[in-house]
Amino acid sequence: MSTYPETPLYRAITTGQFPVIVSLPRHDLALAQAALDGGATAIKVHLNAYHRASGTTFGSFTEERGFLETLAKLGAPMLVMAGQESLPTLDEMDALADLGFEGFNVYMDHLKPHLLQSRLRPMPALSATSTDADIARLAAIPGAMIEASIMDFAGYGTPLTAADLARYTHIAALAGVPVIAPSQKKFTPADMPGLRAAGIAAPLLGVIVTGATPASMRTSVAAITAAR
Repeated sequence: MSTYPETPLYRAITTGQFPVIVSLPRHDLALAQAALDGGATAIKVHLNAYHRASGTTFGSFTEERGFLETLAKLGAPMLVMAGQESLPTLDEMDALADLGFEGFNVYMDHLKPHLLQSRLRPMPALSATSTDADIARLAAIPGAMIEASIMDFAGYGTPLTAADLARYTHIAALAGVPVIAPSQKKFTPADMPGLRAAGIAAPLLGVIVTGATPASMRTSVAAITAAR
């Protein structure tokens, strides 16, 4: 499937509005509400994955469904990191679409053909070792966005550098499709103009920026959204 809905989130991403997406460090409705209260446009959740930065293990669609159904009631745009070695079935992907999810994310090595048959827009992720050929391959997927998850884990939480911005600029120019930058580095409000200038379509804020409490989430997201 290659035709996806023209949602408000996708329009914001593709028209230079620089929407803030927040990746939850754990499946906690208070954290999601705090992110939205801080001005986040969309919420990203995880399935079938161990998240290194937060130290959280996320379960299968069946195991997490109760939270996902509750999250959907907030009415915010939602994205899902679908998994690693284990992935949702096509029926489960379409169940996510029925809940209101509009896009999915996996590392490119885990991008299985059935995921591209679902109703969720693909947002495959590059890795620290990805090449220009990898960027071109992901950009050629109909309707795709790209997550530029390109930092070595040893550098997680360190300040964003000019060299990092140069890498983002290269990826965005080569890809020619929306590129999302996750906060593997410790994004600050002062970094937002540089990310925009690099061609990044949206920042994706994770625990390195947001912390793991509702108070830290609301404060950090509000500061980033105010600096866009």
